Amino acid sequence: MTDTTRAPLALVALFCAAETFSMAGFALVPSLLPRLSEQWSLSATEGGWLGGIFFLGYILAVPLLVSLTDRLDARRVYLACAGLSGIALAGFASLADSLSAALCWWSLAGLGLAGTYMPGLKAMTDRLPVAVQSRATAFYTATFGVGVGLSYLWIELLQGLMPWPSLFAVAAAGAALSVLLVWRGVSPGKSSLRPRVGHGQWRNVLHDRRILAFCGGYFGHNWELFGFRAWLVAYLTWMHAMSPDAWTARPGWIAALATFLAVPASILGNEGAQHWGRKRWLQCVMPLSCILALIVGLSGSQSSRLLVPVILVYAASMNLDSAALTAGLLTETPPEQRGTALALYSSIGFAGGFIGPVAFGAALDAFGRNTHAGWAAGFVTLACGVGCGRWAIGRIESQGSGIGRQ
Repeated sequence: MTDTTRAPLALVALFCAAETFSMAGFALVPSLLPRLSEQWSLSATEGGWLGGIFFLGYILAVPLLVSLTDRLDARRVYLACAGLSGIALAGFASLADSLSAALCWWSLAGLGLAGTYMPGLKAMTDRLPVAVQSRATAFYTATFGVGVGLSYLWIELLQGLMPWPSLFAVAAAGAALSVLLVWRGVSPGKSSLRPRVGHGQWRNVLHDRRILAFCGGYFGHNWELFGFRAWLVAYLTWMHAMSPDAWTARPGWIAALATFLAVPASILGNEGAQHWGRKRWLQCVMPLSCILALIVGLSGSQSSRLLVPVILVYAASMNLDSAALTAGLLTETPPEQRGTALALYSSIGFAGGFIGPVAFGAALDAFGRNTHAGWAAGFVTLACGVGCGRWAIGRIESQGSGIGRQ
């Protein structure tokens, strides 16, 4: 289903802009975690649950919502769930007065992401010529980093000027803008006449070892990435409290920069995978970010002027596999199975996004939230996450499924 009403470049730009607006609230909980933890007297583990519940909401909804795009126009799923994201953010702003209420509303916001991120990707690629789908996917997945970075940035700029519920209201307006962009800018497509996705199609996807390799890699990638993002502002805030420095005085700026670095890293990662082969690329870059996680964790006693640049290099490295994994899944999956494959990929991948923040918080509680050992243990959990992803790729490949050059 190619959209002939818009040039491919304009269509990609529109979906990337809508993705950015829909993610305006993504960094709210990570940015406000120190304040919310103090206000609600949260332990580090409870803070990890608050950061991770977003992705639990995501993985509970994504199998249904993304596989549904094999039968329905993905644009319809996107519009409904972008609207739901706005409602969840508005509900958090007006009704979240305790941890339990916050968990409910933030998980609902994660459900909204389940119906916008991958369905948005499918709505876009369904309307593009096959020749441009891989690079368009790289730009779309890299825009995820743009959206997260801008989210950190505007929250850092405004949180000193307004109460935190007002920040959630601003983010709800961003979700409404994404609805307007896609509703007005993307032509409706025809729903497929294929029957409801059944056990047979799921069985085909689950038996495809190459798809499972990408899913395992994405699990490890998201464990590391979202564990890092959930706790980065809190870590920089703790560093500043221990040793005040201009480098850590505005942790939101550092978090935004770390996230913006994901954009070129993700795009270059896909280009590297196309040039050298996805298998070789993933086998190199995933251990690299694992090593850097350990270096950051074990260097916590160093001056922030030395540590912050290392954190930024680490933030870039952990995104060198992102677009390579997603583009590989899309290009190797038949069009009629992409929705189901993306549903599995998202479910397994964002399970890592849920585990990462919780594991980091549990490590902090176990080894001391106000000690270098506690934060070092948290970064070790990130290294374990990406190590699991690399192990999954190698293990599935050793059973007979290579990930070759794309």
